[in-house]
Amino acid sequence: MPVPKLTDQEFIEAWNSHESAADFARVLGVNLSSLRKRRRRIENRYKINLEAKQKKNQYAHYSTAGNHAARYAAGIENGTVIVFSDAHFWPGLRSTAFKGLLWAIENFQPKAVVCNGDAFDGASISRFPRIGWDSKPSVIQELKACEASLGEIEEAAKKARHNVKLIWPLGNHDARFENRLAQNASEFEGVKGFHLKDHFPAWIPCWSTWLTDDVVVKHRYKGGIHATHNNTVSGGKSIVTGHLHSLKVTPYTDYNGTRYGVDTGTLADTDGLQFVDYLEDSPTNWRSGFMVLTFVDGQLLYPEVVQKWDQDKIQFRGKIIDVSGY
Repeated sequence: MPVPKLTDQEFIEAWNSHESAADFARVLGVNLSSLRKRRRRIENRYKINLEAKQKKNQYAHYSTAGNHAARYAAGIENGTVIVFSDAHFWPGLRSTAFKGLLWAIENFQPKAVVCNGDAFDGASISRFPRIGWDSKPSVIQELKACEASLGEIEEAAKKARHNVKLIWPLGNHDARFENRLAQNASEFEGVKGFHLKDHFPAWIPCWSTWLTDDVVVKHRYKGGIHATHNNTVSGGKSIVTGHLHSLKVTPYTDYNGTRYGVDTGTLADTDGLQFVDYLEDSPTNWRSGFMVLTFVDGQLLYPEVVQKWDQDKIQFRGKIIDVSGY
């Protein structure tokens, strides 16, 4: 069905009065793909940006852990989004995948960078007991490590592209920070610095970010080795998660078309100090890396894996890339 005969100005006004491309198409009774194509032509013709507005958060009453909004609508129509997770930033450690992330931000100039949970590890406030006489960094040492690493990402994003969205869906390790305070110092509720987000003002906190109406990024959903498959089958959307460190893409096709279950792996080295003791030298089905997501007219192309190859080297699109300079 073609888009109704609206002038360009009428189209712009109508676009700006709706919350999303899907809402615009539904109200006017037009084909979503045709609407997006005309939007792109108008943007190119007038050198403007018709962004999808963020929907009012109808799930705000579920917010916990420092008032993280339940959903953040990113409004991505075209371009690249880079998603990493489970960095477990640790004092003195700088992983190969982290260097690869800085390389990717510089080269792909993403619309958004998503830290999909567990940037903060919280080793000293874990529910797990100390193993032998192991030494864990303090909370302040971990916070400084997170600030340093996320600060590098922020600077890389600023250099690569103006107004990059930096989004941080909360992870279960991140939640340790506020959970410990809420359980043991509840009278300090609301004091600045007692929320994790207070320390990272450049990042948008949430439980999930909807890059489009059909692509959801959140730290975790289903568990187990078939999580990526079960996530997209159960959720009915392309769902990008972390938590399991597996770094893989599982496509799923039904009458609604093809969607993807994605695990973004871990940005940390899999044999890093964050993991070495509690894993007890056991093998893990983990991979170090992150994901590059590309969108064309609101549609997600096949997600691309960036994976650590060797020390200071990553593999991407059939090439081995040296990232020692980052």
